[in-house]
Amino acid sequence: MHDVNTNAQRADVIADFARSELFGRTFQEGMDLVEESAAYLDGAGRQESKSLSRNAALSYASESMRLTTRLMQVASWLLVQRAVREGDMPPLNACEARYRLASEDMAAGRNIPEDMPAGLKALLERSERLFERVRHLDRRMYVEQTVTDATNPVAGHLDRLRSAFGG
Repeated sequence: MHDVNTNAQRADVIADFARSELFGRTFQEGMDLVEESAAYLDGAGRQESKSLSRNAALSYASESMRLTTRLMQVASWLLVQRAVREGDMPPLNACEARYRLASEDMAAGRNIPEDMPAGLKALLERSERLFERVRHLDRRMYVEQTVTDATNPVAGHLDRLRSAFGG
């Protein structure tokens, strides 16, 4: 009984988020940042990188890879939530580990090299802030919820009491 109630509650939380204004704004911001980053890396960023020293050009390549990797993770997560919103994916399927954000240890507390072009620096900073917000949402909706469900010893007792008293 507890698992059915818990799963139904989780599905409701996930579906409610997918329909929320917060999701809509986050989705739009994420997709806009993906497009803006792609345009920068294909245009102005490509031109700016040609004037960098050899070491700076290597750093530029590494940082632009971090940027695209981070944004692709965020975009994937957002697209899963949109699939839930549009009814293309059941909310509980979104709980699968393959849809979670990978850890972003490479971004945590890293300083962006000073010799990076300003455009790349700005995109890196914005993408890191967006990633952290989405990671927070992911943990709250999926990771912490799972831990809470699994470690709440009172929930099972409450379910048995509800069943016993017809609640």
